[in-house]
Amino acid sequence: MKLSRLIIAATMLVAATLANAKDFTFTAIPDQDSSQLQLRFGKVAKYLETQLGVKVNYVPVKSYAAAVTAFRNDEVQLAWFGGLSGVQARLLVPGSEAIAQGYEDQFFKTYFIAHTSAGVKPGESFPEGIEGLTLTFGSKGSTSGRLMPEFYIREHFKRAPEEVFSRVGFSTDHSRTIALVNTGAYQIGVVNYKVWETELAEGKVDPEKVQVIWETPVYPDYQWSIRGDVDGNWGAGFSAKVKAALLGMNDPDLLASFPRQSFVEAKNSDYQPILDTAKSIGLID
Repeated sequence: MKLSRLIIAATMLVAATLANAKDFTFTAIPDQDSSQLQLRFGKVAKYLETQLGVKVNYVPVKSYAAAVTAFRNDEVQLAWFGGLSGVQARLLVPGSEAIAQGYEDQFFKTYFIAHTSAGVKPGESFPEGIEGLTLTFGSKGSTSGRLMPEFYIREHFKRAPEEVFSRVGFSTDHSRTIALVNTGAYQIGVVNYKVWETELAEGKVDPEKVQVIWETPVYPDYQWSIRGDVDGNWGAGFSAKVKAALLGMNDPDLLASFPRQSFVEAKNSDYQPILDTAKSIGLID
């Protein structure tokens, strides 16, 4: 009788533990069309499940700020951030770490693009003739679509973008920036070079209507960041296991969906230039 009671109690304890078990959850900044992101990160979730041996969920978010908030609130424990959003998130969650970045993210850049009707010619230096035109950034929290291009605009003109251009907008993502310039809704746009090259190759850009007029110097950008408390929730060494899984991601189809040739090690100090730049233009206090 006592044995059966012990068995029942143990069964109930295991059931309660499983019911309260927390899935490992991650998100990503919405820098492209949502259907593309769902396809890409659905594959990542399946890959991580096989490597980590736990249930892994991808949770989409509506904005860069929402990704940072989800990370801060422990609604997600891992996130594919841009340079700026990653810095913002890690400042809010002590102990969090950048653990991996795309090989190309060590040398990222922004393209300034223009509708041909604007009459701006491509060149190797900051583009002349853009003052007084209309310009769209991407998301307000984007590194390649806002932070770095705004830095170079301010550096060149010694004025805020709103004082340089006749109209300034925020498209919310790089794909939409390209579409807005492609249609002529805005004369100038600033865009993640990877998204531009992907959409150009896919025939989503009409080179007769829009072209790259300048590319910025390189800077560090996207990275995977993880909360510092995951080992306490999933066991000692779990963070290192996640890092190893990301660095070991070598499926050509999965890498091409980012697109990145591989993932390499990252650390918080790699993004000090992003923090310094954000402070210099007032995006971080």
